[in-house]
Amino acid sequence: MKYTLITGACGGLGRAFCFELAGREPLLLTGRSEERLFALKSELLETFPAAQIQTIPCELSAETSRRAFWEEAEGRGIRLSRLIYVAGIDTQMAFEKYDEGRAVRQTRVNFEGAVEFARESLSRMDKKGEDEILFVGSVSGISPMPYFALYSATKKALEQFSSALRVELKGRVKVTCVLPGSIPTREDIKENIRAHGFFGRLSALPPETVAKKSLKAVQKNKRRKTIGGWNKLINGLARLLPMPLRLRLIARIWQRTEKDYYRE
Repeated sequence: MKYTLITGACGGLGRAFCFELAGREPLLLTGRSEERLFALKSELLETFPAAQIQTIPCELSAETSRRAFWEEAEGRGIRLSRLIYVAGIDTQMAFEKYDEGRAVRQTRVNFEGAVEFARESLSRMDKKGEDEILFVGSVSGISPMPYFALYSATKKALEQFSSALRVELKGRVKVTCVLPGSIPTREDIKENIRAHGFFGRLSALPPETVAKKSLKAVQKNKRRKTIGGWNKLINGLARLLPMPLRLRLIARIWQRTEKDYYRE
């Protein structure tokens, strides 16, 4: 039996992937909280009683926790057919306001964890052309973003890593990075979307839509996929602007609000 591994499974988008796939294939779910994972598994089994679901908690910002995750997976003899790396931290504020914990944890979860989970997942795949790696990036990574600088940089790094990896694995593993806009899940994200006004509302898509479109993109072996017609249009237009002007416009919009999802 081969599993689809979903990180960030308890978040809004992670849950959408879980409910999209639970009735079709075995799932290995991870998130920070063992309690929340148990609750999610119970909820999934209520809807899909025959689903094959395993859970292993993991703090993706901690090397020791990531190592323990893979040791547990190895002990259970788990093989993988797909990695869906959803987990991410979307802290938004002026960089001067970051402390070390916020900066390190966001970088580790958004990029370092994705790299390690890709490496470990590959060692548990057959690599005969049917396996998949799906990274959830962001349209925020298309351009540098003042007041969202670290998040934007890590998502750009993830997209570039994904693009290079798919060339190395051509014909053996499909690798796709999807770029959604805002996804109205947590209340702080909804408030952030409202604060960005008309453009914020047009950019946002429900998690179920993002999950469905993302799975279609990796199945078609797309290098990258911007999710949402408006996001494609606005990012195409933004590329026509000189970088200094683009940065000033982004700064003017994004300095209006702060969003801090950091937890010790």
